[in-house]
Amino acid sequence: HDNFGEDLIINVKNGDIFYWDKSGGKSARAEKLSSRSGADAKTPTVAKKVLVSDVDRHVIAFGCDPEASIGTQDPLLIRFSDQENPKVWESSATNTAGGLRVGSGSEIVTALETRQQILVFTDVSVHSMQFLGPPFTFGITQLSENITIISSNSAKAVDDIAFWMGYEDFYVYDGRVRKLPCTLRSYVFNNFNLDEKEKVFAALNSSYSEVWWFYPSASSSEIDRYIIYNYLENTWAFGTLNRTAWVDRGINDYPVAASTDHFLYQHELGLDDGSTEPAQAINAFVESSQIDIGDGDNFVFVRRIIPDLTFDGSISNTPSADLTLKTRNFPGTSYHTTQTTEVTRSATVPVEQFTSQAQVRLRGRSFALRIESDTAQVQWRLGTPRVDVKKDGRR
Repeated sequence: HDNFGEDLIINVKNGDIFYWDKSGGKSARAEKLSSRSGADAKTPTVAKKVLVSDVDRHVIAFGCDPEASIGTQDPLLIRFSDQENPKVWESSATNTAGGLRVGSGSEIVTALETRQQILVFTDVSVHSMQFLGPPFTFGITQLSENITIISSNSAKAVDDIAFWMGYEDFYVYDGRVRKLPCTLRSYVFNNFNLDEKEKVFAALNSSYSEVWWFYPSASSSEIDRYIIYNYLENTWAFGTLNRTAWVDRGINDYPVAASTDHFLYQHELGLDDGSTEPAQAINAFVESSQIDIGDGDNFVFVRRIIPDLTFDGSISNTPSADLTLKTRNFPGTSYHTTQTTEVTRSATVPVEQFTSQAQVRLRGRSFALRIESDTAQVQWRLGTPRVDVKKDGRR
């Protein structure tokens, strides 16, 4: 769907196009665009997606029926209405209505508007569609072939950069199309229910420079997991959450998301899990990958850690988090030694103070660091903790 001024253009995928007129009030129902008073006989009646070009105000239908055969869908056809007039679709020398056909792939999957262009995705390629003006109105150029896109809602634009999820990879278009290196690629795609892939959707959390993808795991028929890409820090995160739709902050102060329990949730508001009554603490953690000395050729002795945390923003009077160090001797074995230290805030004025250091005794070929909390009204931010290590023998 998209806005046409204060009105709405709505499309059911592979179904009809509808128009909702705001002047009719909230009680008015949307009606078929082809049935509106004044709509010409060439108005599309089926499409995969519809959007409004913000720059030139054309309504554009993707994967729709051609002028010569209304009602018969062409999955690679793009048609656009006359400028500023969603009722006129019959092309002539006196208007700017017309159409284009994508030259590769078997169907258009989706389209995504960025600041400078409209990106059109087929099942194997991505194209750039741009406004040219009369007599051609729009032109289309292929940007890349041999790409995939997993669903019609799995792409998200950030200014003029686009991110999307494919079948086995993540992609970015920032002037050129390329695969996005992902440290969690196997974690996501090795536990994925492809039968429900069309439910996958991308969401933007602009306050934290993040793109989220919500998807169903292999054992679930509904969305139950997410993966986050921070495009400023170039980092990835993952978690479990049931969400079916998302609107970024803008009109609202916080992002709003729908869940499978039929409730709407405000995100980034509060410190606890508000889906329960009363709200419960969120079990939050950050864990590093393996850290070693000399590419794992030497054993290390860990004797001290200097935490670097801030609890700024916590409501609890005594916020704390557990900092755990754990070691192992070989990549394929479990951790054999762990030590946990509680990091607690002791003062906030004149500056924030917390646990200064912790003495530990750990030995192994590699070690990992984990920080976690499960206390209500607590939030923390990890800085750069320091670990005192030295080369050591096995005994």
